[in-house]
Amino acid sequence: MSAINLTNQFLIAMPGMMDGTFAGAVIYLCEHTEKGALGLVINKPIDIKLKNLFEKVELSLDRADLAEVPVYFGGPVQTERGFVLHQPAGNYSSSLAVSERVSLTTSKDVLEAVAGGSGPQQMLVTLGYAGWGAGQLEQEISANAWLTVDADTAIIFETPAEQRFSAALNLLGVEPSSLSGQTGHA
Repeated sequence: MSAINLTNQFLIAMPGMMDGTFAGAVIYLCEHTEKGALGLVINKPIDIKLKNLFEKVELSLDRADLAEVPVYFGGPVQTERGFVLHQPAGNYSSSLAVSERVSLTTSKDVLEAVAGGSGPQQMLVTLGYAGWGAGQLEQEISANAWLTVDADTAIIFETPAEQRFSAALNLLGVEPSSLSGQTGHA
């Protein structure tokens, strides 16, 4: 029996999500194996901009198009650590290839490349990540805590944060209002 692999998929929190950390969250799953799963919340910007993050790591960000881009709350694990979701994949010292086009990098060299004017064309930077132990995510999905759908990178990199939840649901053909738990029609 092979385990389901949800790498490169979105997890969409169901309205009944009791954990306030993940209420209304869309998570991009970067790795899912029999040992567990790792993902990044992609729709919860925090009060830190990229220019502030670059200053903290002693890099100069001279790209006006990125200076005011928000950093995101990626999840409750290692919230002091940065995670860079980007495309194209590139060649950095600590990267995990999520798909052919998207990588997750945790090493500073990706930020150095951006500061130097190169680096990935598109990126989303988070502090922290969401993690699950072996079988934990599967259990949460079977308890209807999450919907899953194949990820669309346009939602990650091009859709405004406040529209990502409904955009991810739309991939399933679901309107957010239909998830209220009420059965309005048969």
